[in-house]
Amino acid sequence: MENPFVYFLVFVALYILTARLLHRIRNLPPTPFPSLPVLGHLYLLKKPLYRTLAKVSQKHGPVTLLNFGSRPVLVVSSPEAAEECLTKNDVVFANRPRLLIAKHVGYNYTGLVWAPYGDHWRNLRKISSLEILSTHRLQTLHGIRADEARAMVRGLCGASGVVNMKQVFFHLTMNVMMRMIAGKRYFGDKVEDAEAAERFQRIVRETFLLAAATNLGDYVPLVRWLGMGSTEKRMAALQKERDAFMQSLVEEHKQRNSKQEPNQKTMIQVLLSLQETEPDYYSDMIIKNLMLTLLSAGTDTSSGTMEWALSLLLNHPKCLAKAQEEIDAVVGSDRLIQESDLPNLPYLHAVIMETLRMYPAGPLSVPHESSAGCTVGGFHVPRGTMLMMNLWAIHNDPKIWPDPREFRPERFVGVVEGVRDGFKLMPFGSGRRSCPGEALGIRMVGLAIGSVVQCFDWERVGEEMVDMAEGAGLTLPKAAPLVARCRPRKNMAGLLAQQPPA
Repeated sequence: MENPFVYFLVFVALYILTARLLHRIRNLPPTPFPSLPVLGHLYLLKKPLYRTLAKVSQKHGPVTLLNFGSRPVLVVSSPEAAEECLTKNDVVFANRPRLLIAKHVGYNYTGLVWAPYGDHWRNLRKISSLEILSTHRLQTLHGIRADEARAMVRGLCGASGVVNMKQVFFHLTMNVMMRMIAGKRYFGDKVEDAEAAERFQRIVRETFLLAAATNLGDYVPLVRWLGMGSTEKRMAALQKERDAFMQSLVEEHKQRNSKQEPNQKTMIQVLLSLQETEPDYYSDMIIKNLMLTLLSAGTDTSSGTMEWALSLLLNHPKCLAKAQEEIDAVVGSDRLIQESDLPNLPYLHAVIMETLRMYPAGPLSVPHESSAGCTVGGFHVPRGTMLMMNLWAIHNDPKIWPDPREFRPERFVGVVEGVRDGFKLMPFGSGRRSCPGEALGIRMVGLAIGSVVQCFDWERVGEEMVDMAEGAGLTLPKAAPLVARCRPRKNMAGLLAQQPPA
C-alpha cells in the first residue's frame, strides 16, 4: 500500500508550482514565498506592522503583493510607486475596503473616512472642506484653541515639576475638539457635567482600543462564519453608545438659541443651520457621522505628534534652545504665542515636520481598494486589491533621507508650509482621499509645542535619554508615556501669573 503522505507532498508541490506559474503569467507584483492556504501571508506579520512590511519590501521591492488571508494587499513603500497610485491611478484607488471597523464605527460604510468613492463621499468631503475645516471656519474658532493652550500652560505652572505630558497633550486636544464641536470641556477643570465627561472618556478609551485591534475576520471569512471572537459585538455596542452620546449633543444644540453670532457657533450649530435649508441631506446621522469622524481623526494623532516632538527636543537640548530663541525673537515675553505667529517661526515648523517624518501619526495609510485593474511599477494589480502605503518606510528610507533616524529639523528650514518634495513626505496622505484636517492638525501641534517651549525650561527626569520606543497602535504611540520636568522660564513667570484662566 502506497504512503498517502507522498500523495499529499505531490499535491502541495503541484499547488505551489501552479500558483507561482500563474503569478508570473498574470504579471503580478513580487510576493513572498510561500503563501499558505487560508492564511496567505498572515503568518509573516508581527507588530509593529509597518516595520514588518518595511522588511518585506526591502527584500521583495517597493511594490509587493501579499495575501492577508483571502484578501490581496498591495504594499507600496517608495515615493515613485506612491505617486503612481495617487496620481495616474488616483480614481482607481479612491475606494475603501469593507472592513468591520468601517461597518460599525463608520456608520455602515457611510462615513467620510470609509465611504466608497462616489457622490455621497464627494458631498461629505465638500461639507468638510467648505463648512467645517475651511480656513475661515478654523479662524473663527481660533479663540478656543488659544484658551485651551493658555489653560494647559497655567496647569503646568501649578504642577509639582514632573508631569505626564502624554496626558497633558491628550486632554488639550480632546478639549479643543469637543469645544469646537459642541462647546464643552470634558477633561481637567471647568467640566460642566462630570457624569457626561466620564461617559465620554469611557467611549474615547474604547474607541481607540478597538480601532487599534486587528480583526482576523476581515481577512479570514471562516472566522466570522464560525462566530469566533467578540470584537464585532464590542464594535456594535460601542457604536450604539457613540451614536447615542452624539445624538444627545445634537438634541441639546437644537434647543439652544439659533440666533447666536456666526463666529461663536460650534460645528454642530453650523451643520444644524444647514439642516434648516436642506433637511433631507443634512440629517442628524450625517451630522453625527462627521463629528465623530473629526473627533476620532483629530485627537490621538495630534496629541501623539506633540508627545513625540517634545520627546525629541528633550533628547536634543540644542534644538530646544534654538526653538526657544526663535520664539523669544519673534513673539517676545510680554504675550503668549498665537496661531498667527506660526508662519513666522520657520524653525518651530521644521521641528514639527521632522517629527512627522520620523514618527508619522499614521505610519500606514488608511487602506484604499482598487475599483478596477491597473498597473503599478510595471506590474498588474487586479480589481479588489487593498492598497497599503507604508509612509513610515518612505519617511525613514536612507536612500531618500540621509541618516533617517537622526533628528535634524534643519532638513525643513526654508521649506514653505504645505509644499511637498514629491511624495517623499506624506504625513497626511495625498490625492483625493488625503486628510482634510491637515491645516487644523498643524495649527494645533504648532500652538501646543510653541506654548510649552516658550513658557518653560524642560529637563529629562533622569540622566537617561527619553525612551523613544514605539508602542502598538494605529497612530504610532510612544511605548512609554513622556514624563518630564518643567519649570517656568524667568522671563515668562510674571506673564503666566497674570493670565486669566481659560
